[in-house]
Amino acid sequence: MIQHPPGTEHEMNSGLPQDSHESHGIEFLVEDVPFELADAEALGSWIERVIDVHEYELVQLTYIFCSDEYLHRVNMEYLDHDTYTDVITFDNADDADIIEGDIFISVERVRENAQQLGVPFIDELHRVMIHGVLHLLGYADKDLISQTAMRAKEDYCLSLRAF
Repeated sequence: MIQHPPGTEHEMNSGLPQDSHESHGIEFLVEDVPFELADAEALGSWIERVIDVHEYELVQLTYIFCSDEYLHRVNMEYLDHDTYTDVITFDNADDADIIEGDIFISVERVRENAQQLGVPFIDELHRVMIHGVLHLLGYADKDLISQTAMRAKEDYCLSLRAF
């Protein structure tokens, strides 16, 4: 879990988001890539259900869909990691059992991963979206054992989708 520096929320934005949808205290923003999120309402309901199953309270969750370069800049600036990744999660909650955070997702990286894994883009996107939520719920993936547990938890959460 990564603690987002206070007052830095969305500072990487170079203006207004290209697109924005909000559902259930969950906001979906699109930054510097052509991307349209399908079924925002259904996604919000699913994510909220996952949070409820874990007995956490949703305060605010923001997804920022962006390019590889945008996410690389976030990774360099806030985490000092010079690597490309598909998702970065920032936990902004001050209290346990509260979900308040930002999840940055590289649409380009998710698309590439889906092709390499031979899975539909939407399934890989949903996996990465819920992966970020699982980090906010306290799950880690730093070693092989925790990565295996995380993958099983992702599969369980994906099974909760009703769309």
